[in-house]
This record gives sequence, structure tokens and C-alpha cells, in this order.
Amino acid sequence: MSDAPTDEAATPNLSFEGSTPYEDYVQASVLTHLQHPLSDEPGEMAFLVTTQVMELWFTLLVHEWTTAAAALREDDLPTAMAALKRSLPELESLNASWKPIANLTPAQFNAYRSALGEGSGFQSAMYRRLEFLLGDKSASMLVPHRGTPSAHAELEKALTEPSLYDEVLRLLSRRGYPVPAEVLERDPALRYEPHAEVERAWQSVYADADQDTELIRLGEALTDVAELVWRWRNDHLVATRRAMGAKSGTGGSAGVAWLEKRATKNVFPELWTARSHV
Repeated sequence: MSDAPTDEAATPNLSFEGSTPYEDYVQASVLTHLQHPLSDEPGEMAFLVTTQVMELWFTLLVHEWTTAAAALREDDLPTAMAALKRSLPELESLNASWKPIANLTPAQFNAYRSALGEGSGFQSAMYRRLEFLLGDKSASMLVPHRGTPSAHAELEKALTEPSLYDEVLRLLSRRGYPVPAEVLERDPALRYEPHAEVERAWQSVYADADQDTELIRLGEALTDVAELVWRWRNDHLVATRRAMGAKSGTGGSAGVAWLEKRATKNVFPELWTARSHV
């Protein structure tokens, strides 16, 4: 007798009392009905969906880096490293999200740009939480969210908590590396600024004869994150420059000029500068 499955046995269950288990878990019908274009321009749908997909990637990256920061606080390097490693393909996917809109001509973008009104990506609360985790903090960035108490409260909490990099430097200190007290005890609500002693601490980490230490692996994972964040900023700059040139951005921003300034900044800065001295 043949052991091959019958067609009936191979048929998945198609009958459910209510919605499908897939719908219950993924909430696909919610996601696919969140698009409400405000113009008749066909390209607006691509812009809208792409932007919403970016918000989902921001949400996942905030989850990963919050997990990593909490693990570092507990000296749990394996859990922190796993979260950082997971975030790398997620960052690559986020960066790839620019592709559907990166080749818009100025006329195609302008056809629905007015639908954005004063809307701008810098108003994204989840992206702001992502930036705060990277140490790029500014209390002024809470102002746009004063009318949304829940988002404002979450951002205020993220502003005053140590960033991912703060937790990394505290770990280095606990491992005996000379991170100065002024860095360890700094106000976490302020933007992180590079420090020469932190650079020397990373120089010491990377000078280890064993190039496969857990701290070097941590440093390299953070550098991978930083590189992909830099690529995100540059891809944003290029997409904006192609679509609108040097015009002012939506929401009153300086557009390309503001993005150019952002693109010159590295997160986890001493991980880059220390390499010149190893």
C-alpha cells in the first residue's frame, strides 16, 4: 500500500467558526485598510504604504534595541548580541523600503505632495524613540506630540532613560575599562557627545591580542548597526534630493539641507574614531 498522502489529507482546513486563525494573529484586515489616499494620484498609494511599512520596521527595531539595552544592564551579553544581530537584517529591510519611492520624478512627487500638508517624517513618534535609543536625544522633539498624551508619555520616558550606547559604556566600565564618571553619570536626556576617554577605552578593547573577545564582537555588532543607520540617513537624503531638489521640506523643515546635516553624523561615534589608533 502506498504511503503517499491522499489529496483529501493534503487539503488544509478551510472551515472556521469566525475569522481565520491567520487573521486573528496577524490582523491583516486592519493593516490593509489603513491606507486612505487624499489625492487621485496613483503614486500616492505607494508612498503611503511604504511609509506605513517603515513605521512597522521602526517598531521592531525599538523592540530589539530596548531588549539589547535591558540585557546589557543585566550583564547578559548573549541576549543583547542576539537582539543586535536580529536588528541587522531588519535595518537592511527598512533601508530597502526607500526603493518604491526613491525613483519618483519631481512631477510625480509633487502630484500628491500637497496631500501631506504639514506632515513630515520627523513627526514620527516611533522613529523618535528609535533615535533616542541611539543616543540622539532632544527634548524639543517631544513638542509635536503634546496633543497625543500616550505618545508624549512614551517619548518622555525614552528621553530620560539611558540609551543603548549608555548601557554599552556602563558595561565597559564594569569590565574594567576607564570610562570616565562624567560620561557614566551624565544626564541621559541630553544628546550623547563623543569623549576622548571613551575613544581610548574602545582602543583598548580592540587592541586585545584575541580578536574574538565578546567585547570586540559587541563593538562590531554596534558598528554594523551604526553603518546601516548611516545608510538609512543617506538613502533618505538621496530619495528626497531626487524627488524635490533643494525645496523646503514638509512640516517646515529645511528639506535636503537638514538631511545633509543629519547624514554627516555617526551613532556610537568613538567606535569609528578609535579605529584610527589601533
